[in-house]
Amino acid sequence: MLVISTILEAAVAILAILAAARKGNPYIYGLAFTFGAYVLYDLARLFAWDVQRGLLSGLFLLATITALIAVWGLYRK
Repeated sequence: MLVISTILEAAVAILAILAAARKGNPYIYGLAFTFGAYVLYDLARLFAWDVQRGLLSGLFLLATITALIAVWGLYRK
C-alpha cells in the first residue's frame, strides 16, 4: 500500500506543478510542495533511511501548514 500511495502522491505533485505553471496560480505550487514532501516522507519510511524522526515530523508539519495556506488561498480567490 505504501508504494501505491507514494506513486499517487508523486503523480499529484507533478500534476500540481504542471497546473501551477499553466494557470500561474502560486497556491497550487503549495500543494505541489505538500505532496512532494509526502513523497519524501514515504520514501524515507519505505527505504528505512537513517533520518532523525524529528526531521520527518517537522517536514510533515511544514507540508500540512503549506497545504492549509494553499487551500485557504484558493478558497479566497
